[in-house]
Amino acid sequence: MADQVWYGCAIPDDLLYDVGMNVWVRLADGVAELGMTDVAQTMGGRMVQVSWKRTGRSYPRGRSLAVIESAKWVGPFPTPLTGELLEVNAAAFDADIAIANRDPYGAGWLARLRPADLAAEREHLVDGATAFTAYQALIDERGIRCFRCAQ
Repeated sequence: MADQVWYGCAIPDDLLYDVGMNVWVRLADGVAELGMTDVAQTMGGRMVQVSWKRTGRSYPRGRSLAVIESAKWVGPFPTPLTGELLEVNAAAFDADIAIANRDPYGAGWLARLRPADLAAEREHLVDGATAFTAYQALIDERGIRCFRCAQ
């Protein structure tokens, strides 16, 4: 996985992004793995709690799959795709609440879902190069400097 980095904020090339929602998407075998971008985890600060939505249900694009509470922010983790919520990463967050602060694109994933209409909703997602350009502007505009929690 190659990352493009701007002021410490990593944007991997091999993922898709909904920049407006600050969510990354990894597609494999009909399943979408979702997580917060490095920019999102930095803006929110160190996580302190995650409340998960129920698996086995369908959620429309934009609906929350979890509520994230951090040192600076409480808010939804929205899904960029309509689909059935298959799995949440509760065990990893129970073991290490700051896992997404340390590894937002790996062990810190939040949810896996089966997209219901990927062909129609794919237009809302951009590739890594397009996301990097959009995040450069956001980072510059807001003076964001990304960091990863050490522990």
